[in-house]
Amino acid sequence: MKKNIENKTPSLLIIGLIGFPQISETIFSPSLPSIAEAFETSMSNAQLTMSIYFIAFALGVFFFGRLSDRVGRRKSMLYGLLFYFFGSIFCLIASDLTVLLIGRFIQAFGASVGSIVTQTILRESFHGVKRHKLFAQLSAALAFTPAIGPLIGGFTEHHLGFRYVFAVLVAMSIVIFCYAFLRLPETKPTIIEQKPLLPLIKRIITNLRLWLYGILIGGINGILFSYYSEAPYIFTQYFSLTSATYGLLGIIVALASIAGAMLSKQLVNRMKPERVIVFGLGIMLTGILLATSVHYLPSSIQMPIMIVNVFIILFGTGTALPNCLSLALVDFQDAIGSAGAVFSLGYYMLVSATIYGMSVFHNGTLLAMPLYFLGIGIIMLLMSLYLLNKSKE
Repeated sequence: MKKNIENKTPSLLIIGLIGFPQISETIFSPSLPSIAEAFETSMSNAQLTMSIYFIAFALGVFFFGRLSDRVGRRKSMLYGLLFYFFGSIFCLIASDLTVLLIGRFIQAFGASVGSIVTQTILRESFHGVKRHKLFAQLSAALAFTPAIGPLIGGFTEHHLGFRYVFAVLVAMSIVIFCYAFLRLPETKPTIIEQKPLLPLIKRIITNLRLWLYGILIGGINGILFSYYSEAPYIFTQYFSLTSATYGLLGIIVALASIAGAMLSKQLVNRMKPERVIVFGLGIMLTGILLATSVHYLPSSIQMPIMIVNVFIILFGTGTALPNCLSLALVDFQDAIGSAGAVFSLGYYMLVSATIYGMSVFHNGTLLAMPLYFLGIGIIMLLMSLYLLNKSKE
């Protein structure tokens, strides 16, 4: 029953396996206020369901990346999806916040397989220009996946309650597992040379360039998913939107990311990618600075101005991020697989820390998010300017 996908157009299975971890992360976003109320806890504690996701995701990326070289891509994918299923069950039956956090940890650990192993399968199944085009197509498709989560979660929570959001994840885990079991091929080469990990880690630790790009990538993704953790309060509590209406706002996030990526693709034809990063982060900071003023505006225009500013912020991050990803591992082409796993472990941990910081900084006002982003954004811009100057040497 295994289907050979080598040199074939990717099926919906491939897109789904890459995209479902992001859907699983953001589908909770509209339900955070309801979760806080149901479990009799604070909004800050409810936001831990977002930050803990990336801690487990980071560990999973490293674990399944290494495991797939040992037991194969197919087996690793199926093992990861089983973790994802049991984690989703834990979330469904959770009677308190502690059990829910355990469920989210297990779920995210398993979901990480959809990112690391699927990308490996695609790199082994497609080559040359065809692979570059494929990744470009998938990148465009994946820009929508963070938006799909709030859309599904908001509609489900509004009409059925947040418990049914967990049920959706259980159902999704079953469907994806069955599809992978029936259709996913084994693409692992017969022999894979695994280089010792400790020397590689030493190279990574002593490479300042990699550290800086890791902080930029972690910071950009941290801002994106911190928005998803804070936005439910802003739009459903402060502006009194329904969870279903809030879910529709995810489309704005997707459009901003796609528009930024398209601009980045055009700009790299005319300027160095390091300069494009600086340009994108400058746009992001402009949006953040404008967002700090929303708190002081008349209430009648606060929400539309906030939406516009969020678009500008994420348009800027969408412009900068592709170039950060393409430049980060240029010094590690001889060990790209293992280096990518270690690197991903690091920046996903930073994403988790950034989201946790947002939960600590939450104070029930419209100022919390933009001020938090402002501090992160200034640090990132300074780092990007340093990298731009080093590239001129």
